[in-house]
Amino acid sequence: MKELRIRVLAGVFVVAGVLSWAGARLWNSVGTLPSVPLAAPIVLALIAVVLLSTALSLRARLRAQRERRPGAKGVDPLMAARAVVFGQASALVAALVAGMYGGTGVFLLELLDIPARRDQAFYAGFSVLAGIAVIAAALFLERVCKLPEDDDEDHNGTEPAA
Repeated sequence: MKELRIRVLAGVFVVAGVLSWAGARLWNSVGTLPSVPLAAPIVLALIAVVLLSTALSLRARLRAQRERRPGAKGVDPLMAARAVVFGQASALVAALVAGMYGGTGVFLLELLDIPARRDQAFYAGFSVLAGIAVIAAALFLERVCKLPEDDDEDHNGTEPAA
């Protein structure tokens, strides 16, 4: 399984932000821009909490297993792999959604004198922050579930010099 690359997530964020900003400008010139929902930052924050709690739980279980504590509950490798895949998918979607709300929020900065648009700019800003929290929690989960490096790969089959 490949690791998440921050460059890919940043690229998705920037492209979605630019397209969203351009789309918001176009939509507002043609009609009324749809509102930013209050639920957007709340849902993203809940996903971040789920990812973080999963990572902390797995880290504690793996630590107990490594230290050979009596009664330590092991971690099923398939469950850990599913958690990482969920984290990676969540991070990609969060980068896309955060970029979308970031672009919309940048457009809404021009309209802060209108109270309804100011509230939507705040919701968009909080959505970006919650999206970043999802990405951070997903990267942490991925780091927790990462297998230790194999020494054979580091030396390419050669013996270390004595």
